[in-house]
Amino acid sequence: MSTAADIRRFNRYGVLAIYRFELARFRRTLWQSLATPVLTTSLYFVVFGAAIGSRMGAVDGVTYGSFIVPGLIMLSVFTESLNNASFGIYLPRFTGTIYEVLSAPVSAFEMVLAYVGAAATKSVIVGFVILATANFFVPVHILHPLWMIAFLVLVASTFSLFGFILGIWAKGFEQLQFIPMLVIAPLTFLGGAFYSIDMLPPGWRTVSLFNPIVYLVSGFRWSFYATSDVGVGISLAMTLAFFATCLALVWWIFRTGYRLKS
Repeated sequence: MSTAADIRRFNRYGVLAIYRFELARFRRTLWQSLATPVLTTSLYFVVFGAAIGSRMGAVDGVTYGSFIVPGLIMLSVFTESLNNASFGIYLPRFTGTIYEVLSAPVSAFEMVLAYVGAAATKSVIVGFVILATANFFVPVHILHPLWMIAFLVLVASTFSLFGFILGIWAKGFEQLQFIPMLVIAPLTFLGGAFYSIDMLPPGWRTVSLFNPIVYLVSGFRWSFYATSDVGVGISLAMTLAFFATCLALVWWIFRTGYRLKS
């Protein structure tokens, strides 16, 4: 009599098939995928780094141009993770091919691992491209490189999960763009990506602490310069809490079949 382990083995071929398919789409638009963040980063440094940064002093002992590098990377990682993951799962739903994936011998865990893993991989690549681009404009020092990579991968995975949820929730392309454009982008700009929240009046600083983006950006910046708006332990805990929340929502989606089977 077969055991549960015999019945449900990890289908690495199925995971790799979906993962490679998603990365193939990234390779087909490689120039656009990499040129856009490079040009955007360059413009940010021209406007913020040169025009504004030259009129500002150091922030927490770091020149303003260098200070905004972690924020720029996080801004792109948030956007890329959401867009890649949401479009990756929404397109099969839109075309109806999602039913082929659901009927294949691939578990919910394996399906999420492939889609989210591919989206996170793309986002991490873009993050390193932006980091390399930033070095042409300002000196960048990474005091804790392992923590930097860990935060980058964790944040990319978290927002890829969030994007996966968004792709299932959205009923149209308009809804697909609603959260990234009208929610995540403003929260990022107000979350200390380009300034320290310690520069704000006490009341506004307190309000900023209710913005979850503050903790993600702050923890990532700490890995560069060992300076942060909130404790690195709190930043890590909040990031893990966001990750766990997204996992719970994904589990509920597959448990109930929400917008997957209808």
